[in-house]
Amino acid sequence: MGKTYDIVPDGGITAPKGFKAGGLHCGLKKTDRHDLGAIVCEVPAAAAAVYTTNLFQAAPLQVTRESLAEEGKLRVVLVNSGNANACTGKQGEEDARTMRSEIAEALGVPKHQVAVASTGVIGELLKMDRVSSGIAKLPERLRADAQGSDDFCQAILTTDLVKKTACVKLTVDGETVTIAGAAKGSGMIHPNMATMLGFVTTDAAVPASLLQELLRETTDVTFNMITVDGDTSTNDMLVAMASGLAGNRELSREHPDFAAFADGLRYVCEQLAKAIARDGEGATKLIETTVTGARSDEDARAIAKTIIGSSLVKSAAFGADANWGRIIAAVGRAGVPVDVNTVDIRLGDIRVLEQSRPVPFDEDAALAYLKGDTVAIRVDLHTGEGRAVAWGCDLTYDYVRINAAYRT
Repeated sequence: MGKTYDIVPDGGITAPKGFKAGGLHCGLKKTDRHDLGAIVCEVPAAAAAVYTTNLFQAAPLQVTRESLAEEGKLRVVLVNSGNANACTGKQGEEDARTMRSEIAEALGVPKHQVAVASTGVIGELLKMDRVSSGIAKLPERLRADAQGSDDFCQAILTTDLVKKTACVKLTVDGETVTIAGAAKGSGMIHPNMATMLGFVTTDAAVPASLLQELLRETTDVTFNMITVDGDTSTNDMLVAMASGLAGNRELSREHPDFAAFADGLRYVCEQLAKAIARDGEGATKLIETTVTGARSDEDARAIAKTIIGSSLVKSAAFGADANWGRIIAAVGRAGVPVDVNTVDIRLGDIRVLEQSRPVPFDEDAALAYLKGDTVAIRVDLHTGEGRAVAWGCDLTYDYVRINAAYRT
């Protein structure tokens, strides 16, 4: 089956029908960069979300869960950066609910149709006077064009160096359907649910229950397959909204165009996940690890993430060192069964291990390859049909510098 969607290089979170977005600076960040933003749908959108598995879940996640529990629909997602509103006790919960109530009143929507998200420093109370002032100004900053999307993307960034977006168009029932996404994430990245903060919009008609199922399935093979530093945040959340304004018949798993929609959603989420991995704090290159020949996809995922999360593998990539021993060691400690006599490893197209035995290779060619901005590690276990891909980045001196001074 060929590609069922068209990539829209300049498409933003507002590209699907029915959506506006915007952002502004309200004073949570020390610089004048935007730190408060919103996505707004003109109709109640079918909605779904997945959340961090960290036990210390931030207050905004609790409030968003409450909203979605009402009827599975959202009109608004309100996001602040510069402060995570995590580990802030009852006051933090009250502040998150105040944010929900104030944006609901400002836009004239029910508060249970509002999701709230925050990102930034843990353990500090929000400066609610600044947040409230910003919320009052947000409605006039909402736009359905690329500027609205761009302002929102800036508002969700913390240590990110680049904005992260993806967009595709496809055909469902003869109607053009658009799927778009925006995300932030650069450090404290080791999702076990979704991403740091991710947002997906679509104008497809899809019920909330199916959107929830599909979002979880897609997350497992995209956002859950990236790591920067092995740390799972308190605030990770991925929210999807479907306006239904494209005009298609409501999607189901039996719908002839369901697979095309699922493919488009996976592409958007994968591009966002890879962008997060590539933009890891201090990173100079993207590492993509493909594991094949595992006994199951789950086993392949465990091995791929163990490799990509290894500080030694990441350090070797930074130093352009073709040290395959670090890779085979990660395979062996991933906690899943492998045949220790049948493993092949390649760095790009350079074979360095065959049937678990070293083979001669051109060190200079390997050095030149590893100096590139993308490193592909390929591991074939030769024990089954399981396959997985994971993404990460190298570990650099700058990662330590950035995180040593995160609060200052």
